[in-house]
Amino acid sequence: MPLTLTPLAHIPLIRHGDNLADILVSALRANDIQLADGDILVVTSKIVSKAEGRMVNLATVTPSPRALELAEQTQKDPRLVELVLQESAEILRTRPGTIIVEHRLGFVCANAGIDHSNVSPTPNSPPPILGEGLGVGGEEWVLLLPQDPDLSSRKMRDEIQSKTGKHIGVMIIDSHGRAWRIGTVGVCIGLSGIPAVVDERGWKDLFGYELKITIVGVADELAAAASLVMGQAAEGTPAVHVRGFPYPLREGSLKELLRPKEQDMFR
Repeated sequence: MPLTLTPLAHIPLIRHGDNLADILVSALRANDIQLADGDILVVTSKIVSKAEGRMVNLATVTPSPRALELAEQTQKDPRLVELVLQESAEILRTRPGTIIVEHRLGFVCANAGIDHSNVSPTPNSPPPILGEGLGVGGEEWVLLLPQDPDLSSRKMRDEIQSKTGKHIGVMIIDSHGRAWRIGTVGVCIGLSGIPAVVDERGWKDLFGYELKITIVGVADELAAAASLVMGQAAEGTPAVHVRGFPYPLREGSLKELLRPKEQDMFR
């Protein structure tokens, strides 16, 4: 079966409290897609964060002395830097405009994954949990990554499976930069029902050679493909339906993708 990725149209702007499982099932129906066992739904971290109320109004943030110091070094808004510090386990590198951190979830990324794009609250939406009670006009809003993307994936998967009776996988992705290469790519930050990696050590190649070190980051490979279909700007395509994933589904977790610090040659 060929691998096919189909962007899901007819997904509305997401607000705090929206049920993403319901929205995804409705979008599948609107796109005339009949869910099948083994299918995968890939969604952006942005819509998960919005549904979970992870929007923050910078007007509510008071920078710490450390944030003020780091903001001066990096020429960034000290309120944003304070959020970066709160979302990070460790600051690894800084330069004007960028702070590279180990995120509290364990991966390395820029600015703790905090996002400015496509973030403004929608008119008449209930206020986000963070910054509650403030009006929309004139405020500056940013979006934090989901609190627990593996858990969010599992909840969506369980609910969709309950509604459809199909055994599927769900993955949450975000756009990250990479060491030594220019440009962002989609990467997996949370998943359920999908292998994060496939260990091919011991497999034979075409000429009978036994693979010694090959471990494939299949979740990141699929995340990059889905991100290419979704786009990065005004496309408005935050979810992709996947069919033909070439590996058996199983339970996976973000931890499978995270290289232990003692094996990390780039820090």
